[in-house]
Amino acid sequence: MTGRKDPGAAPVRPLAAGTGGGKVAVSVIGRTDDLRITAVRALIAPQLLVEQIPVDAAALAVVGSARQAIHRVLHGAEDRLLVVAGPCSIHDYDAALEYATRLAGEARRLEGELLVVMRVYFEKPRTTVGWKGFINDPHLDGSFAMNEGLRLARKLLLEVNRLGLACGTEFLDLLSPQYISDLIAWGAIGARTTESQSHRQLASGLSCPVGFKNGTDGSVKVAVDALRAAAAPHAFMGMTKTGQAAIFETAGNEDCHVILRGGRAPNYDAASIEAASRELAAAGQAPRLMVDFSHANCSKDYLRQRDVAADVAAQLAAGEDRIMGVMVESNLNPGRQDLVAGQAPAHGISITDACLGWEDSVRLLETLAEGVRARRLARSE
Repeated sequence: MTGRKDPGAAPVRPLAAGTGGGKVAVSVIGRTDDLRITAVRALIAPQLLVEQIPVDAAALAVVGSARQAIHRVLHGAEDRLLVVAGPCSIHDYDAALEYATRLAGEARRLEGELLVVMRVYFEKPRTTVGWKGFINDPHLDGSFAMNEGLRLARKLLLEVNRLGLACGTEFLDLLSPQYISDLIAWGAIGARTTESQSHRQLASGLSCPVGFKNGTDGSVKVAVDALRAAAAPHAFMGMTKTGQAAIFETAGNEDCHVILRGGRAPNYDAASIEAASRELAAAGQAPRLMVDFSHANCSKDYLRQRDVAADVAAQLAAGEDRIMGVMVESNLNPGRQDLVAGQAPAHGISITDACLGWEDSVRLLETLAEGVRARRLARSE
């Protein structure tokens, strides 16, 4: 948090040192709370933001129909491939809408084979420190205008849905879903939070399908455990849309699945699909998997997403039906760029992980669609 120190705060004084000469703890005369909080600012209530930017009938229809279609794909009632494609993270409202307009056209063109959802990620988990995403810092300058970030995020989701294109996002913060989840057709829990009890509880109450990524070390078991936890009822503390603290009780989410994103080695190949499927079956879970083409599966080389797509498409063509979806990091222009103080970022280039450019993205979608067609042909023979 940023802000000035409380002028009335008492000085921090060390307690007596331990026998080893090290400092044991710190204390403040007459105060034990909020010692490291430098500012507290008002946050808009979710209900107020929803009233200011309400969902309309067109967007509601897109979200609802996409969730139903993803449910059918997850449970084997539909043989299209779910494709979650888009920028690693959203940082430019206009560029995101331009990308969405293009992707909506491709989604319509390939809708017979692919169920396309735009990746609209507003929150970024950081290994140490760094820009935490569009909601946290929409002006990219450390001003942390979160109320503005929430407003822009909701407005963008509404506009993307109005294009007829459903949206997917990662749920990182436990409060932000109250502001945007009614506009989300598919959600993800990232590799760093798949083991989190709080995120498993959150997923158990979300209204959309949710994918859990395998651990950063490649462990699929943590994601399988997450499926079982999210499918169960839970009771936990949270915030209502009016901004009040409350106890939430959930029914459990039957539309959760595993996302393979690699670990110490890639895990998109046929042997890895087989191993993950066996682990799911042993836990009593349906062997339905999504493959993330980025992160460790492309060995952090964004162009290798094309190779992963070719391999997965070949598996589909050979009759593989346990792969129900894929994720692609894609943008208007290829690569990534660093944020430079006082300088506007180049248009349509990621400021987090490197992404495929538009031309490669279109070719990748066509490769996947051809894999689906070949799988259908093989079944009909």
